[in-house]
Amino acid sequence: MTFTSTKTLADKVRADFPILHQEVNGKPLVYLDNAATSQKPLFVLNTLRDYYEHYNANVHRGAHSLSAKATDAYEGARDKVAKFINAASRQEIVYTRNASEAINLVAYSWGMNNLQPGDEIILSVMEHHSNIVPWQLVAQKTGAVLKFVELTPEETFDLEQFKKLISEKTKLVSVVHISNTLGCINPVSEIGAIAHSYGAKFLVDACQSVPHYPVDVQKIDCDWLVASGHKMCAPTGIGFLYGKLELLESMPPFFGGGEMIAEVYLDHSTYAELPHKFEAGTPAIGEAIALGAAIDYLTSIGMDKIHAYEAELTAYLFQQLEQIPQIRIYGPKPNAKGVCVASPTGEGRAALASFTAGEVHANDLSTLLDQEGVAIRSGHHCTQPLHRYLGLAATARASLSFYNTREEIDIFIKALKETLDFFAGFLA
Repeated sequence: MTFTSTKTLADKVRADFPILHQEVNGKPLVYLDNAATSQKPLFVLNTLRDYYEHYNANVHRGAHSLSAKATDAYEGARDKVAKFINAASRQEIVYTRNASEAINLVAYSWGMNNLQPGDEIILSVMEHHSNIVPWQLVAQKTGAVLKFVELTPEETFDLEQFKKLISEKTKLVSVVHISNTLGCINPVSEIGAIAHSYGAKFLVDACQSVPHYPVDVQKIDCDWLVASGHKMCAPTGIGFLYGKLELLESMPPFFGGGEMIAEVYLDHSTYAELPHKFEAGTPAIGEAIALGAAIDYLTSIGMDKIHAYEAELTAYLFQQLEQIPQIRIYGPKPNAKGVCVASPTGEGRAALASFTAGEVHANDLSTLLDQEGVAIRSGHHCTQPLHRYLGLAATARASLSFYNTREEIDIFIKALKETLDFFAGFLA
């Protein structure tokens, strides 16, 4: 896989994604729901199929050649994840089903064993439910207290309020890197440095950042980071937790069963070394191998190139949406130069736009756009607290990836205008 022509990035890669060439309701598919899940390139699909067709076997447990080949591929994918986010050690990468499971692992393994009544957990109002509900459950059982950072007038993470909110009682700060609704890029390096200055641990939900630009866990200096494979061109059912080695070593197992043990006796067990201590039972072998293939694919393009191209698309999307009077977009705008800056200081925004359109409900908007072959998201995007904070029942969301084009944005905008014209006549 080499990308060297003068075509746009999308032109060079679209042939790799069969689903992008099908029709929906008799119209060419325009897929703008990438924040919910990405599409999968043939390279990843073929890697998954190759595992099941040619060396399907369980890992770590067999002496035969198929098991050895499966184990090598499975553990090789772990090395790729570690390199992709610049982990210091492959032992710092734990496979999970998704980011939700990864956060729950930290919540129950670390949170239940380290939080006491009165201890504080700081989240933000923009968090995905996966980064709220586990901490609610832990707080209920431990007596810890949840606190929430609110938004600036620009609808970004209020860093100044965070500085006032954090205290010596704060034991954990857990925030999203990029909001899946607002699109804002949170200043995670600065947030983490402040958290550590108070002795608190720091967790980053990187589901919306890892697929779109380079993420370096050592530069961020987070204690944990989570991501889901299905948002980064890999299959569903696979994600990962990054954790600092000494911290993971101090945490007890989350699940018990096969594979995570060293020795089992009738009255007690000893546990395997990292990362297997946290990977009970037969894992998602093919999916993990395919995650490694997805990382190969993204790396072959170049995360810097992906980010730069998506920044151009985002600026164009905003330019077109802002020409429609009824549209109100939430979160910060792209910066003055039309470039989405994925910097540690949190400038710019990511490749998505959540919006409302006057009296037209987001679900109605999405349904009619689907008739034109345009797939966008509608609802609360698993951020109900944020929508309540903004006084909204729902938003529509168009989210981009590197295989999208300006022409697709034009189709979306045309269909959006026609749909709004229809509702204007209907509501008149």
